[in-house]
Amino acid sequence: MQISARGDYAVRAALSLAQAYPALMSAQAIAQDQNMPRKFLEAVLADLRRAGVVRAQRGAEGGYTLSHPPRDVTIGQIIRAVDGPLAGVRGLRPEETQYTGAAENLPNLWVAVRAAVREVLDEVSLAELISGRMPAHVRKLTTRPDAWQPR
Repeated sequence: MQISARGDYAVRAALSLAQAYPALMSAQAIAQDQNMPRKFLEAVLADLRRAGVVRAQRGAEGGYTLSHPPRDVTIGQIIRAVDGPLAGVRGLRPEETQYTGAAENLPNLWVAVRAAVREVLDEVSLAELISGRMPAHVRKLTTRPDAWQPR
């Protein structure tokens, strides 16, 4: 799975907002906190606002905050808000793919890949990520001998 720059920035911005929750943060403050370009961040925040993940308040005392407590916002929600579905195959959802011959069972693999990604991204909240207390099955994945090795 490839995490786009947009997805990475969205999660990092949401983590900053989660840490400050329920206080408001300006786009400039988030950009400085996470060392990211403000203009790109503003586009990401607009996507998160349209998806209902964050809300914005205008004015001198304005800024952004999460729409829900950090324990209720998953990383999967954030990634979907800026990048769309977690697993796509040539623009299709895995269950929409169809193949013949030797590849006829490939949709089963694509659905399994999506399920595995969901098992991590949809089950880790912002609060858990900030605290470092992610679900046991997610922590266990990071302890596998090859987990930190590139392939």
